[in-house]
Amino acid sequence: MNHSHHMGMNSVDHSSATVPPSHHHPATSASHSHGGGDGNMMMMSMTFYFGFNDVKLLFSGLVINTAGEMAGAFVGVFLLAVFYEGLKIARESLLRKSQVSIRYNSMPVPGPNGTILMETHKTVGQQMLSFPHLLQTVLHIIQVVISYFLMLIFMTYNGYLCIAVAAGAGTGYFLFSWKKAVVVDITEHCH
Repeated sequence: MNHSHHMGMNSVDHSSATVPPSHHHPATSASHSHGGGDGNMMMMSMTFYFGFNDVKLLFSGLVINTAGEMAGAFVGVFLLAVFYEGLKIARESLLRKSQVSIRYNSMPVPGPNGTILMETHKTVGQQMLSFPHLLQTVLHIIQVVISYFLMLIFMTYNGYLCIAVAAGAGTGYFLFSWKKAVVVDITEHCH
């Protein structure tokens, strides 16, 4: 048994002798499941890890290999997440300001003891072929793209980048959503 195992090792050594250096390749594939050769290009880590060697960030040209690059990526991802939260709130605010069409529809509804009550519905909207709606559409596309970028960054499973996404989202919500909460509270009391 030991002899056949040893022969298997020799055959591996002969095949890897054509690819220099033979001692480096097994260490690379063992340490990172997403590194490796051409066959493993699509593999990526499926567990959280903290590191900054060979971390691919969205595009093939954006590869983090040093602590300084990871620090820069952390700041960039953090700011992208803050911007995403601000964009969501800005779109809501812009929508409230650009609502141009207001209609009131009243309809009779049965009330208590056979009485008739008038119920009024307020419909607020904007025209489809208008600059505000076109702007909302473009901002929506930008918001969706950024949200998918943030999701893909989180899916690198790199702990530093995941913290940057979460911290940026939390900071953005803290900075921008407090006005939204006040507006929602006021309108809830008016109904």
